Amino acid sequence: MRLIVPDSIQSIVPYPPGKPQDELEREYGVKNSIKLASNENPWGPSPKAIAAVSKALANLHRYPDGASYYLTQALAAHHGLDASEIVLGNGSNEMIEFLVKAFITEGLEAICSHPSFLMYQKFTQMRGGRCVVLPLADMRHNLEAILAAITSDTRLIFIDNPNNPSGSALAPSALYAFLAKVPEQVVVALDEAYIDFASPESHLDVYSLIRNTKNRCVAVFLRTFSKAYGLPGLRVGYGLMPKEVAACLHKVRQPFNINSLAQAGALAALDDQVYFQDIVARNRRGRQFLADRLNRLGCDCLPSETNFIFFDIHADADRLYQAMLYKGVIIRSMRAYGHPSCLRVTVGTEEENSRFLAAIEECLREIRA
Repeated sequence: MRLIVPDSIQSIVPYPPGKPQDELEREYGVKNSIKLASNENPWGPSPKAIAAVSKALANLHRYPDGASYYLTQALAAHHGLDASEIVLGNGSNEMIEFLVKAFITEGLEAICSHPSFLMYQKFTQMRGGRCVVLPLADMRHNLEAILAAITSDTRLIFIDNPNNPSGSALAPSALYAFLAKVPEQVVVALDEAYIDFASPESHLDVYSLIRNTKNRCVAVFLRTFSKAYGLPGLRVGYGLMPKEVAACLHKVRQPFNINSLAQAGALAALDDQVYFQDIVARNRRGRQFLADRLNRLGCDCLPSETNFIFFDIHADADRLYQAMLYKGVIIRSMRAYGHPSCLRVTVGTEEENSRFLAAIEECLREIRA
C-alpha cells in the first residue's frame, strides 16, 4: 500500500484512550474498582434525563432534528441569549474543531497553554496550522505571555478556564483586561467545561462579552453537558458566541451532529435545575473534604474550581498510581504533563472518597517507607 499522507497529519500523535475499567480489573486482579480519573459526575445525570432518553428510543428509525431546535431554544432562554448565538457540537471537543475549521488554514496560528486540553493542538495540526504552546505560570494561564505571542498570523486563542489539570480559574478582572488588549481579528475561545463547579465570583458576564464586540476581539464560550450534567456518554457540547461567528461555524458543522437521544437527554437535564444544583453542592462538599484529608496526609493540593483536585505527594506519582490500581482505585498521574510528583483525582461519591482516602493513606505509607 502506498499512501501519500500530508505532513500535518503524519505528525499527529493520536489522542491516548484509557483502558476499559473491566480490562484494568482483569489485568490487576481486582474487582469493584472505582474510577476517579476522568472527571466524571459520579452521581450520574438527572433521572428526568434518563427517562427522556428511554422515551426517545422509540424514534430511532427517524433522523434527529438537524437544528436541535428545542435544545437550542432552551439553552438560549437559560443563558438569556438568542438562538442565533448558540451552536451545538458532539461534545465541546467538536466545538473546538468547528473553530479551527472556520478560522485556521495552513500557515495561520492558534495559541494555547500547557498543560491543557490536547485537542487544541491536534485540531490545529490537522488544518496545517501552527499551534504556539506556552507554559502555565504558577499553574495558571500566563495572559501576558499569550499577549506577547500574538502575531499577524494569530487567529485563535484557547484558554480553558478553569484549567485542566490544575483546577485553577482566572480572575474575571484579569480576563476582562486581557480581552481588551487582544487584536480585533483574533477569536478567544474560553473553554468553560468546568465552570459549573466554579464559585460565582469566577464567572464572566457572557452576555456583555458576546454582544459588545465593537473594536475588540471576539469571545466564544464553550460549555458541555459532560461534567456537572453527567451526560458524557451522549456527547453534547455547545458554544455561546456572536451570531456572526455562529453563522461561520454552522458552515463547517455536519448535519445531524447531535443525535436524537443526546438532544432528549440534554434538554431534560437542563430543565432539572434542582438536581443540577444538588450535584454542584455535593461536589463542593466532596472537594473540600478531599482537600482537607489530603493535606493532612502531607500532600499539597492546589485550590480547585472544578470537580477534581491536583495534588503533590512529593514522591513518585507513577509509583503511587500503580499502587492505587492494586487497591482498585483509578486516579491519574501527572508525569505526562511534566509533574512527576503530582496526581489528579476526581471528586467521587461519599463512599468513593472514603475508599480513595483509605487506599492512598496506605499506599503513601508504603512508598514513603
